[in-house]
Amino acid sequence: MSIWTRIAEALAALANGEGLAAVFDKLRGPRERGAVFAIAVIALGAKMAKADGVVDRTEVRAFREVFRIPPEDEKNAAKIFNFARQDVAGFEEYAERVARALKDQPGMLCNLLEGLFYIAMADGAYHPDEDAFLRRVAEIFGLSEAQFNHLRARFVPDGERDPYEVLGVDRSAPTEDIRRAYRRAVRDSHPDLLVSQGLPEEAIKMAENRMVDLNKAWEEIQALRGAAA
Repeated sequence: MSIWTRIAEALAALANGEGLAAVFDKLRGPRERGAVFAIAVIALGAKMAKADGVVDRTEVRAFREVFRIPPEDEKNAAKIFNFARQDVAGFEEYAERVARALKDQPGMLCNLLEGLFYIAMADGAYHPDEDAFLRRVAEIFGLSEAQFNHLRARFVPDGERDPYEVLGVDRSAPTEDIRRAYRRAVRDSHPDLLVSQGLPEEAIKMAENRMVDLNKAWEEIQALRGAAA
């Protein structure tokens, strides 16, 4: 059974008048983590797409940067997106339900926020309302300020990109400590590991893009420190 088939079954609950937020409470256990992740990215992404006042077509297409959605399953993904835009429930209720569903998987919550950053930056701009939205979601997920800044540094071009923030290390740290942090980040981002933790295979492209960012940041730090030496 594909993850999208499982999601379609969960959406059947909506026909009984239940809100989308309630679906997260129905998807419990390790086997449901992938479905929770997929619905959460789409639903929270739909809420965030309205944060800057405009639901841009590029933001809708951004879901393809996070998921590989087969043509036959596009209707189910679109149904979630459209329902979330119209649902009276606020994004905070969604985030709280997701945080409960994935409370034992902080890594997946971080991955989920990463997917939302993809969507926020799809139109090439980072609106202050989107920043406030993502900061509040991160807070509900229990992520630290450092974790939020680490993700923000990868996606938001605020002037010069800081490779130290991308790797989540202090600028004054010894090179060997940074090397260890880089290797740990690469190990933790391996697609096979993420799938074993519940990240759906349809979202592995996100992990592949993360590896590119980590490698680039490490190369930049090596070049900076080599030049300084």
